[in-house]
Amino acid sequence: MSHLLSPLSVRNMNLKNRIVMPPMASNSGTTEGIATEATLEYYQSRAEQGVGLIIVEHTYVLESGKYRQRQLGIYSDRHVGPLSELVQRVHAAGAAIGIQVTHAGSATHSSTIGRKPLGPSAIPLSPDRELPSEIEPSSMPSLIEAFANAAKRAAAAGFDMVELHGAHGYLLNQFFSPLTNIRSDEYGGSREGRLRFPLETAKAVRSAVGPNMAVFYRLGADDGVPGGLTVNDACWAAPQLVKAGVDAIDVSGGLGGSSLPGYTGEGYFAPLSEAIKGVVDVPVLVTGGVTTPQAAELLVRQGKADLVGVGRALLADSGWATKAIQALGG
Repeated sequence: MSHLLSPLSVRNMNLKNRIVMPPMASNSGTTEGIATEATLEYYQSRAEQGVGLIIVEHTYVLESGKYRQRQLGIYSDRHVGPLSELVQRVHAAGAAIGIQVTHAGSATHSSTIGRKPLGPSAIPLSPDRELPSEIEPSSMPSLIEAFANAAKRAAAAGFDMVELHGAHGYLLNQFFSPLTNIRSDEYGGSREGRLRFPLETAKAVRSAVGPNMAVFYRLGADDGVPGGLTVNDACWAAPQLVKAGVDAIDVSGGLGGSSLPGYTGEGYFAPLSEAIKGVVDVPVLVTGGVTTPQAAELLVRQGKADLVGVGRALLADSGWATKAIQALGG
């Protein structure tokens, strides 16, 4: 039997296969971040074609964490109704569904949020970004609470899973990376200090959603910039995230996005996911350039990942999963 097409359970979430539509921005929300009919149709069309798990694109937990004008939000109870309709449609189509929650931190622009961006330190994410304001220590509890409240809303909408976005240069990644966090308080300095905010957030989210809902963490396992996070840091952090309540690690990389020098070919983040699989006893999801069913199958069969994210190929062809199931004899 195909490894890719075999079922998998993550906490109480039962997946019919290992094909995942990873979070990819559709920019189909209203300016207040509310899901629209276009949003619902975008995900429903993929769910109807055999995908095992759909992870809804990054949704911002506070208005200060908005990245794009039409990005989906989950910062208020007004967002729950349309998201609940989305969940119902995807479930009716036979797929499980999760949602990614995030705060852009210093990755956003003042023109988007109407104020100066926030970051762990007053360091721009890159030379072309704005200088952020350093987050005050007194603001940390409210930031953590915002993620927890967003997770509660995800649970109320009926999602099977919630994912914390700790990659691609967003706030959780910014706190862990030594390139963007030079704080001198308990949320900076050592590697332990820099991981404190992600760990406290994971614990708060686990508490908020209770024992039944799956919690994923998208881990930026390689910043791809000299002096930044490496796979060694990721292998150190992943078991602690699991101990904090995370049920699966979604492996990615790139402090400035998911395209990194030296990572090419189908499943190009597989060396990172394989390393992390060696240090955790929970499922590991990998994305990165997978375009063929055969490549996805091989990643699972060879033990480099338990779940495979198929991104751009699913964007280009909503029927990719159906064709993969046929090609692999499912």
